[in-house]
Amino acid sequence: MNIRIKQSEFYSDYPHILEHLQGLVKPSAESALSHKLLHLVRLRASQINQCGFCQHMHADEARKSNEDQARLDVLSAWKELDCFNNKERVALEWTEALTLIHSSAITEELYSTVENVFGKQGLIELTSVILQINSWNRISVSLQFQPTIC
Repeated sequence: MNIRIKQSEFYSDYPHILEHLQGLVKPSAESALSHKLLHLVRLRASQINQCGFCQHMHADEARKSNEDQARLDVLSAWKELDCFNNKERVALEWTEALTLIHSSAITEELYSTVENVFGKQGLIELTSVILQINSWNRISVSLQFQPTIC
């Protein structure tokens, strides 16, 4: 596989992208979004987008935040398993809907559910996290960033 643009080169040549993408996510002090939840959301979007670099990174971060490996192993099947709580399920459903927005409608029911579970501020914060990870996935996939395991 040819290296398109090295990761370090990308960040040094285009630091504004790094700054702006990092700036998208600034959860409030009283945020309803836990670190564990954020890791699940980022990992699930990265699975959908087939971003190996981000999957590796977010699975590693999730484990460091004491996420159970067993839950990470079955994250892509979250709809059929009861090891994810209601808040996580709603966040994962919102993640999938926004990540796959080209093929799925954002229904009033889904929007209301997310707002009821997370509140208006939480919905905005969650949406920002999903927007951010989808942007990172597109950068990493298009430029073929490789995780350190490869």
